[in-house]
Amino acid sequence: MTGVDEASTGVALVCAGAAAWMVGGGRDSVARRARSLLAGGGAIGPPPWQRVLGRARRLGFEWWAPVAGLLLTVLGASVLPVLAGAAGVPLLRRVRRAAQERRARERRGEAVVALCAALAGEVRAGRQPGEALLRAARDSGGLGDAQAVVLAAARFGGDVPGALADAARQPGADGLLGLAACWRVAVDQGAGLAAGLDRLEGALRAERDQRADLRAQLAGSRSTAVMLAGLPVLGLLLGTALGADPLHVVLHSAAGLGCLVVGVVLEGAGLWWALRIVRGAEAA
Repeated sequence: MTGVDEASTGVALVCAGAAAWMVGGGRDSVARRARSLLAGGGAIGPPPWQRVLGRARRLGFEWWAPVAGLLLTVLGASVLPVLAGAAGVPLLRRVRRAAQERRARERRGEAVVALCAALAGEVRAGRQPGEALLRAARDSGGLGDAQAVVLAAARFGGDVPGALADAARQPGADGLLGLAACWRVAVDQGAGLAAGLDRLEGALRAERDQRADLRAQLAGSRSTAVMLAGLPVLGLLLGTALGADPLHVVLHSAAGLGCLVVGVVLEGAGLWWALRIVRGAEAA
């Protein structure tokens, strides 16, 4: 029993040492030691598969459509899948760019809210509106591409509300219209700029929170539509697993091709309609 206890104790010590080595960054130290030994012989880059995935990620997910089409072409012995994959690249690129534009609008809206908060703080600190706008714009970046024009108007006594109204034409910068109104009322009529900016910031934050809540509520509907769109693919996979060879039936028979065309049309129409309802709810 003593030998068994000593063996179990030794195994526990080895496991504890290995865990401490992993947690304490043993692998990092080994990597650093290897880099120091190979100093002067060139940097150690990532493995090839990571470089390939990085390039694919930079190209965009739409280029996975021809890859999937090529795989189905090999499995189904037909050129139709690879042609469909190539035709789907522009559509998927449009979807990706729309998502990027939506994220850019959201980031610009956040920057406008930060600009209003920073400008209110600068005005409360005793700075003049023009100087306060110069400082707040540099810190928040809420003016976007029109920052040079707006700051030039603020620095040299130009039409700041007009420049802000022009800057509000950028996607997601609608809050700058409220800032232009606050500026016009405060500077031209002597009203409190900080109080108006506080109310504007609160309104913009409330609108942003409402939009985020609506998007969260509609996430389930959007996910359901996408899941239903993927059911035909699941059916093909199940048929293949059962040995029915559905790809051969769909791609190499007149009835199968007819069903494929009708199914694609109905699938596209249903997905478009469902996403249109979701987008309409978000816009409302």
